[in-house]
Amino acid sequence: MNVISVDGLSKSYGKGTTQVNALQDVSFQVNQGEFVAVVGASGSGKSTLLHLLGGLDKPSGGYVHIDGENLYAFKEKERAVFRRRKIGFIFQSYNLIPVLNVEENIQLPLLLDHRQPDKAYINDLIRTLGLHERRKHLPSELSGGQQQRVAIGRALAYRPAIILADEPTGNLDSANGREVIELLKLSVRQYHQTVIIITHDMNIAAEADRVLHLQDGRLQSDTRSLGRGV
Repeated sequence: MNVISVDGLSKSYGKGTTQVNALQDVSFQVNQGEFVAVVGASGSGKSTLLHLLGGLDKPSGGYVHIDGENLYAFKEKERAVFRRRKIGFIFQSYNLIPVLNVEENIQLPLLLDHRQPDKAYINDLIRTLGLHERRKHLPSELSGGQQQRVAIGRALAYRPAIILADEPTGNLDSANGREVIELLKLSVRQYHQTVIIITHDMNIAAEADRVLHLQDGRLQSDTRSLGRGV
């Protein structure tokens, strides 16, 4: 089943001679439970694509459907609610709330929506992320790798349709970066999560089920890894 359907997605900035085509006529689908890497050189359109998939910017043309819903048919406030419920974000900077502890940061999307967290699921998530003994600690009391695990937990808390990860290992050393990728892969296996990761690291891309290669704002290739797949 397609969780994400992208059709003719384009994004331009400026007009006339100053116009920059950041993304041009990009189309693809992603099935539930796929782990997809988006790669390309700086300026290829990777971040623009992520922002459009996440409803953080508006396209100049084309469509994004998530869980069967047209993301850009919503009004701004409706899109913000949809984004909170259906899209989990993981960034290089962990964006944790400094006055909230690990458990509170993970539950934040639910609390903002006035939803009662599923305690059993949250506890399982915290254990899976190896944060059980740190659940009452503040972000300032955690290492960078632990903070990124909290960010992963927060992204998973609502059981979203998709997780968008923007260079999630960029601020981590190789060992912690490896752990983060393994946790994202585990979320696909254990929670049937759909993950799209933006990366410049081809070793990370090699771990994905599929690799989308962008160049000059266009989708150059969509390659399925050998031995992988849904």
